[in-house]
Amino acid sequence: MANVAIIGAQWGDEGKGKVVDWLASRADIVVRFQGGHNAGHTLVVGNQTYKLSLLPSGIVRGKLGIIGNGVVLDPDALLSEIEKVRAQGLDVGPHNLRIAENTPLILPLHPAIDKAREAARGESKIGTTGRGIGPAYEDKVARRAIRLCDLAEPETLSAKLDELLLHHNTLLKGLGAETFEKQDLLDRLLALAPKLLPFSEAVWERLDEARHSNKRVMFEGAQAVMLDVDHGTYPFVTSSNTVAGNAAAGAGIGPHQIGTVLGIAKAYTTRVGSGPFPTELFDDVGKRLGERGREFGTVTGRPRRCGWFDACLVRQAVKVGGVQGLALTKLDVLDGLTELKICTGYRIDGEVVKRLPAAAGAQAKAEPIYEVLEGWSQSTQGARSWAELPANAIKYVKRIEELVEAPVTLLSTSPERDDTILVSDPFAD
Repeated sequence: MANVAIIGAQWGDEGKGKVVDWLASRADIVVRFQGGHNAGHTLVVGNQTYKLSLLPSGIVRGKLGIIGNGVVLDPDALLSEIEKVRAQGLDVGPHNLRIAENTPLILPLHPAIDKAREAARGESKIGTTGRGIGPAYEDKVARRAIRLCDLAEPETLSAKLDELLLHHNTLLKGLGAETFEKQDLLDRLLALAPKLLPFSEAVWERLDEARHSNKRVMFEGAQAVMLDVDHGTYPFVTSSNTVAGNAAAGAGIGPHQIGTVLGIAKAYTTRVGSGPFPTELFDDVGKRLGERGREFGTVTGRPRRCGWFDACLVRQAVKVGGVQGLALTKLDVLDGLTELKICTGYRIDGEVVKRLPAAAGAQAKAEPIYEVLEGWSQSTQGARSWAELPANAIKYVKRIEELVEAPVTLLSTSPERDDTILVSDPFAD
């Protein structure tokens, strides 16, 4: 059996949706193992564009999709997304979408507390999407989360809501925000139960059966390594572990079943929201990257900050994320630039370092050290073989391989699913 885990190797938005969709043709099952509906994957299939936030991307390929227990699930967001893709012609139901019974739920009070805290932070805000992801993970760790399985037990649900509201209403009141009534939430959840419970199961059992049946499983990550709650640019991170190692805990499998780890990186760098970004560009080049790359968040529509490729950052993601091969996307966005820069390290207080330190103060001081490469004038858009690429584009890719210490196993040259150069198949035994 050959499984594959796909994770982002920068700050997210690297084009994971297309790569997962493209590789899903080789998989039998696609599993989301962390994150919530704050992450978005855009899939372009012919004249249809699918924007997914919770549904595993393999759904578009007709594969079995699984939402693992490592995800925090907003029921309304999920049901809305299902209806949206159904309207686009996709068949989604309990026959091809399963949800772990122990998946924590996002309730209306979670985005309320999320937004109230961000407002109270003022200039120090983290830049969350306000969708309640962080507060839902907090409840999970604090052992007060409402989980999908609780919807089948009204008495359990009622008792757990008492504890949940004791905590959250106290916080909301202190922040000057509106509090929640238990009966309203209870009625809402009981009404959702018949809509959600048909999708519920012990997905660890299904994945164990898949292992014994030699089925191929793809584990689909959200966000990226540098947004990992442990290994990212803390506190400007997401609230879950985004590294491939979390695929085991977030799906209910053994670590040996994760398989090959593929990291996705853009041929340049982007970031949404606040936080350090050593290679960020504020000039015409940065503006050009944003315009040509259509750099706006799939979920939020927020413009992404753009900068040069940071090999030091991606090398770090390769190491802590367990990345064995790199999928490089959006190479075509660099077409026409006379020169390109790659960050090979940082200068912090006069000292040269080859990693981004964990301390926030040191991160903020990091000045990029650049290596300059010659650009190319020819178009790479739509290239499907190395022979179609300009020599300088190949040199650029090869230099990235050397600096990040991982081979580029897949190269994407447009949003179209087939405009891809496959060097080696991650699913190969």
